[in-house]
Amino acid sequence: MKKLQVVLAIFTILLSILGYVLTEKPPHIVFMVADDLGWNDIGFNNPDIITPNINRLAKSGIILNHAYVQPLCSPSRSSFMTGWYPFRLGMQHIVLGDRQNACLPLDRTLLPQVLKKNGYKTHAIGKWHLGFCKWECTPNYRGFDSFQGYYASREDYYTKSHNDGFDFHKNKEVYWQANGTYSSYFYRAAVEKIIAQHNATDPLFLYFPIQSVHEPLQVPDHYYNMYPNIKPKGRRIFSGMVTALDDAVGHLIHSLNMKGILDDTIIFFTADNGGWVPYHGNNYPLRGGKITIWEGGTRVPAFIYGKDIVKADARYDGLMHAVDWFPTIVEAAGLNYNDPNMDGVSLWKSITELSPSPRSEIVYNLDNKTIPEEGHAAIRVGDMKLIVGIPGLFNSWYKPDQDWDKPLPKTDYSDIDELFEEMVEKKPDWRLYRGLFNLSADPYEYINLYWQQPETVSKLEKRLEYHYSRMVPANYPPNDPASNPKYWGGVWSPGWC
Repeated sequence: MKKLQVVLAIFTILLSILGYVLTEKPPHIVFMVADDLGWNDIGFNNPDIITPNINRLAKSGIILNHAYVQPLCSPSRSSFMTGWYPFRLGMQHIVLGDRQNACLPLDRTLLPQVLKKNGYKTHAIGKWHLGFCKWECTPNYRGFDSFQGYYASREDYYTKSHNDGFDFHKNKEVYWQANGTYSSYFYRAAVEKIIAQHNATDPLFLYFPIQSVHEPLQVPDHYYNMYPNIKPKGRRIFSGMVTALDDAVGHLIHSLNMKGILDDTIIFFTADNGGWVPYHGNNYPLRGGKITIWEGGTRVPAFIYGKDIVKADARYDGLMHAVDWFPTIVEAAGLNYNDPNMDGVSLWKSITELSPSPRSEIVYNLDNKTIPEEGHAAIRVGDMKLIVGIPGLFNSWYKPDQDWDKPLPKTDYSDIDELFEEMVEKKPDWRLYRGLFNLSADPYEYINLYWQQPETVSKLEKRLEYHYSRMVPANYPPNDPASNPKYWGGVWSPGWC
């Protein structure tokens, strides 16, 4: 018996020397992305918002107090999926339009592809918004075993249509059956089914970029009536939409628990950008919102839950950016993946140990295309943040009770360039803007130090110059008439590029 123990010990040592690692069963992973959810739109930051399920998860895990993303949807999602900054992918200008012959570069390796290659069953439910002009751009060709959701930027929560076209697919098939069901109800049922049918001996990766709480402002009366004290109608609807999102999280937790895999699951939660001010998303006391490089557009609610994996009831104050989710999730899965060109770094060890972040710098955006409505250029190094040029479209501090019941003058996304350029033209002075802020002393960006600290400005400008040297031109082609749903049976469909 002693000889056998000695042999096993020697064998284990040899495996270690040779670089082999005896690993436990990999965890199941859920990566949930809320759409347009602002800093002040979630219960653990604002007790007026009813999110009991999210609050419990966050309190049982680690809240990421300085989690950053891009100012808009497609750029953030491109970083989630690749670990690269959007300005290195050509994804830095506004968002991918429904009619554009463009998508997330096909030569990039995506997060689901890495997980799938290592035995994970990969599923996506919700919003894609990384291009769909040809099938190769769509989720089923980019690492997902299954997909249920919509390809473009927005749609009606009930009809699943926008701009005269239906947009809902189940894998490669148009899924008309989704028409008529409020989207969070549909998605939570789809999540329940995937989890129930999953073979628990295989690791699961569920990417859940839910539609909520992007406009249009629509919610069942049950949720609307939960907020009788909110006066602006739009904010009341929006708050109900957040609670509908929370119910979807509750159904997710219940499904994992019923399957017996909740304790073996790590849940990652983030928003894709700040709340959109004209549609009652709120980021107060942070400045600005979606479509800006102010903190309100880029610093978002985020947390990680994993029983006995991450510390409970903790807040992590280290810097994290959208590019870091890819390597962090991969390390959490127990995998080794090395892309020396990736901008992201894994924070898994730092977060689980509550130790300092390996990240000290964040590039908010670099966009030289005229006009950079979402923000021309901004960088943070340590506590100091430099803004150069247009910061974006909403540059003030907006309280949740502010009445925004007159939304943007146009909501047809084929005209979004015209709309945003018109808004920027009304603020010509912003083109020349220069700002420097100490985010440790002034997290709400009230005090501009640009003219008082020229040495700091010079230091940050040099870092911007370095990143400009790595920037590729924005891939933002004109609209292609071949995309029109009338040529595709009334459906937004791949196949026209």
